[in-house]
Amino acid sequence: MGAPLHTAIIIPALNEAQSLPLVLAALNEIQHPSARLSCLVVDNGSTDQTAEVARKGGAVVVHEARRGYGSACLAGLNHLRQSPPDTVVFLDADYSDHPEDLSELLQPILEDKADLVMGDRTELATPGSLMPQQRFGNALATRLIAWQTGHRYRDMGPFRAIRWSAIDALCMSDPTWGWNVEMQMRAVQHGLRVLEIPVKYRPRTGHSKISGTVKGSIRAGGKILWAVWRYR
Repeated sequence: MGAPLHTAIIIPALNEAQSLPLVLAALNEIQHPSARLSCLVVDNGSTDQTAEVARKGGAVVVHEARRGYGSACLAGLNHLRQSPPDTVVFLDADYSDHPEDLSELLQPILEDKADLVMGDRTELATPGSLMPQQRFGNALATRLIAWQTGHRYRDMGPFRAIRWSAIDALCMSDPTWGWNVEMQMRAVQHGLRVLEIPVKYRPRTGHSKISGTVKGSIRAGGKILWAVWRYR
């Protein structure tokens, strides 16, 4: 058996001092024989102790002052370019996803069956964890992506794993909530082998800055729809 492949986990975080220790503790429990895991928390301008608890949890911390989910993800990728990993995982800091599902996301890549593996929350989500506006937005976005690309996704979930060579080739640029749309559309355009697998999902820990408010949901939805048009 060869050396374990390096998997870097990028965790964008904005004021997630309450939930982040739970995420990091769960990741530290994972033992995968074929993957060497490292955690990178991108502090996206937090005013709480997010950076401090990330370091205490064993993560490397990168600061990105420009607000935006995509901006945080890009900052994480830029940091990793100093010593690129084999695979990159994107995981939210709010403890809504189950970090222990990471092994199932990685396995198709380790077995060379996929280049991008995304968690599909639609089947296993705890009742009430996906807000009605999230379900509506996901359904609309996936239909629009199918209309533009011919590929029908089931979800727009943020928990996903991708080969470094693949994410590097996609030349990602979206600084906002259009990040996932851009990745999923460009993955089809670049001919990546894409796979969605069911993952568990629960109500987030702490206050939602997007789906928990009507204004936040409308803003995020508008950016997602604009991204579908922009990356068509």
